[in-house]
Amino acid sequence: MTILCATCGVESAEPLPETCPICADERQWVPRHGQVWTSVDVQQRDGMRVDVVEDEPGLWAITSEPAVGIGQRALLVQTDGGNLLWDPIGTITDAAVEQVRELGGLVAVAASHPHMFGVQCAWADALDARVLVNRRDASWIQRQHERVELWDQEVELLPGVRLIRFGGHFPGSAMVVWQQGSDGEGSLLAGDTIQPKPDRASLGFMRSFPNNIPMSPGVVRRIADQLAPLRYRRIYGNIPGQLIEDGPAAVERSAARHIAWCRGEHDDLT
Repeated sequence: MTILCATCGVESAEPLPETCPICADERQWVPRHGQVWTSVDVQQRDGMRVDVVEDEPGLWAITSEPAVGIGQRALLVQTDGGNLLWDPIGTITDAAVEQVRELGGLVAVAASHPHMFGVQCAWADALDARVLVNRRDASWIQRQHERVELWDQEVELLPGVRLIRFGGHFPGSAMVVWQQGSDGEGSLLAGDTIQPKPDRASLGFMRSFPNNIPMSPGVVRRIADQLAPLRYRRIYGNIPGQLIEDGPAAVERSAARHIAWCRGEHDDLT
């Protein structure tokens, strides 16, 4: 049975801690009424549905109804060499596994950071895949598993699919560059290492999004500079609807804005 925290949607192993360590951290939160655990069995009994919908050729969004935990969408990247499940959701159903199998199955499961681990080992077990976790975030793994592999700075998961560490939100926070995305111009799967905002033109750089803890100007500059030489057009976030078309310009514009505000350059407007 796959047990998970109802607040963050990350799978855990027994014996369960009193409080989910991921939620107790300053980047997340524990409900006012206290820790709640649930399971995939309970979700399925209550009628959980998982939808797999094509976003663009070769990229499929996986969401649940109702949403679990943080409510992320997973992204399935299809390649001729196999498929990647990115930022797995906090549930799984037999029907969804069959859909993914029909799309070519899975070679690997990876997450942008610990908030997005979801039920990563459950997906990997169901579809015989590897689970990639950045070494700097290994202490946040709540369910140790033989399928988990640690990686460091960069991994080519599949031909044309690169997993790269950027840090910031977590030390191991990562993004995926998918070479064939955006009609061959490249897509960036950002998780919320950088987060596309509702205006579809800017991104946020935060240590904690729910608790409003910003990254420092130095870290934001480092991330933007690391992205600058990479080739991509679209940026996909980890929440349904998060999409930016002119990615590189949005990154540079948003980084400059964040840095300026944090340095007090616009204090006259406050």
